[in-house]
Amino acid sequence: MWQRVFLALIGCLSFSLQAELRHFVADIEVSQWHLSQDNPLSCQLEHDIPAYGKAVFTSHASKENNLNFSLDMWIKPNKVTQVQLISIAPTWRPGKVSEPITALSYQQSFNGEVSDGIAWSMLTQLKSGMQPTFYYNDWYNAQNQVAVGLSSVNFNAGFRAFKACVAKLLPYSFEDIAFTVLSYRVGSKELTSYAQSQLNKIKAYFVFDPSVELVLIDAYSDSYGSRSSNQTLSQRRADAVKALLMESGIEEGRILTVAHGEKRYVASNRSMDERAKNRRVVIRITKS
Repeated sequence: MWQRVFLALIGCLSFSLQAELRHFVADIEVSQWHLSQDNPLSCQLEHDIPAYGKAVFTSHASKENNLNFSLDMWIKPNKVTQVQLISIAPTWRPGKVSEPITALSYQQSFNGEVSDGIAWSMLTQLKSGMQPTFYYNDWYNAQNQVAVGLSSVNFNAGFRAFKACVAKLLPYSFEDIAFTVLSYRVGSKELTSYAQSQLNKIKAYFVFDPSVELVLIDAYSDSYGSRSSNQTLSQRRADAVKALLMESGIEEGRILTVAHGEKRYVASNRSMDERAKNRRVVIRITKS
């Protein structure tokens, strides 16, 4: 099927005298790839396309490997547009055969998006010196065609930096820590080992994300002991978590704590396992 699509595309490139191919690609003298984001939350590799916009590869902190490509256009599509993405051999690689990569659609008023496997394929093509190129009919004159190419000139250094950044991404995202339940040892403000590792994840994330807006801390106890002592214990737990989060750079005014004592239990208090579920601190995080 791809061979038929590719041949059809090549046929489209045989223009009449009135037809025109508008080709956007960075010249050898100006082609550059650089990291615009380089931290454990986000890696972003950018390439300027003169008179058109820029190409952006992005990978975020997550449990899963992920990669997104965006063709950021100065002028967005004015209608849904069918696009062919083809790996083209640049002029300095004569004899190298061009290869189709995929077909996709540009949505009206949005940038072109490619994700995961296809995005990695584009990086592989660039690494081998090829030029991934988007072909589509001009939005204002369907007889004419537009080609938007990603130059592989000066790509390798930027790609190495991008891969190094991706290797240091946190293995979890904001969604993984936005609602976290910490559990405690009996009669203590000491966290269990697992809860401590969860709190360390939150602290590590806060160091790199300045957009955290509000942290709500709700602390609870089991019913073992008096109500007043349990109220005091839950307050100590809330204050201890607040202090640890402030060490990560969150302003005190953005952290709200509420101590509930033995109220609002989530399990009965008749067994050790059930009481363990009630000894908890719930952290809820919002960001701008």
